[in-house]
Amino acid sequence: MQKQKADIEETIRPIETALRQLLYLEDSLSILNEEEGEIFLEEIKKEADELKKSLELIEFKLLLSGEVDKNNAIVTIHPGAGGIESQDWAQMLMRMYLRWTESKGYKTAIVDMQMGDEAGIKGATFTVEGPYAYGYLKAEAGIHRLVRISPFDANKRRHTSFSAVLVYPEIEDNIKIEIRDEDLKMDTFRASGAGGQHVNKVSSAVRITHIPTGIIVACQSERSQHRNREVAMRLVKSRLYAMSLKAREQKLENIVGDKKEISWGNQIRSYVLQPYRLVKDHRTNLEVGNVDAVLNGDIDLFIHGYLKTFKQVK
Repeated sequence: MQKQKADIEETIRPIETALRQLLYLEDSLSILNEEEGEIFLEEIKKEADELKKSLELIEFKLLLSGEVDKNNAIVTIHPGAGGIESQDWAQMLMRMYLRWTESKGYKTAIVDMQMGDEAGIKGATFTVEGPYAYGYLKAEAGIHRLVRISPFDANKRRHTSFSAVLVYPEIEDNIKIEIRDEDLKMDTFRASGAGGQHVNKVSSAVRITHIPTGIIVACQSERSQHRNREVAMRLVKSRLYAMSLKAREQKLENIVGDKKEISWGNQIRSYVLQPYRLVKDHRTNLEVGNVDAVLNGDIDLFIHGYLKTFKQVK
């Protein structure tokens, strides 16, 4: 009940702000008809710009009116074929998203990450906690393509790499997803990466398989097996919820991204570093020449463009 109240207040607040700005602007415009009204012209222009921004915010929030758009997000990144090249690209993508979440003030936690043998990552899953995290990040679900001179190629040849980004809404406790104990298989293993003696001596990491669907999730971010199991179960629940939406709507690509083959022709966006520098979203045809800024997390243009283009899809 308290959360519902907070959600309603959050929806009403920008509308109330815009109404106050509109009334103030109307009063200010009436001054222009008077003899000395010109001196207020700059202030009125400023108020008009502020009102425009408020209305754009309201419009944008309407684009995030899906059933789970307000929820936290779970992001999974898989490198495509190509070994070290794709694994390095997958890590670059993870860095890009972590930079973006940091700029938004969102809280992130890496749930599972498998490091590459030489560089990059073989896969990673992280959670993003904050208002509308899923609503924004669903725009990033799909295949991402990188073209560059490989830093791992002694002959300095141009390589093309692919990685898949999947985005799931984190499901809250008030949404009931039935999971039977007999449908679950749980394995424990020793966590990898940083963590000190505890990591090396205790099998605290957890891998859960949902047998009927074949969904497999792992968590090794927490220090106790109990907490890792708790987080992993939350991931299973979110994946099952996404599958239920697929059955209900036949539009899974709008929930987790279309899980096509991670290869040429299926990409939603291309990041070209050679022979020219350009990032292009193939769904909206938006292009940005400042590739470094994009790879450092400046992806709002692409997110906003996607949401506006596909606003009719719920």
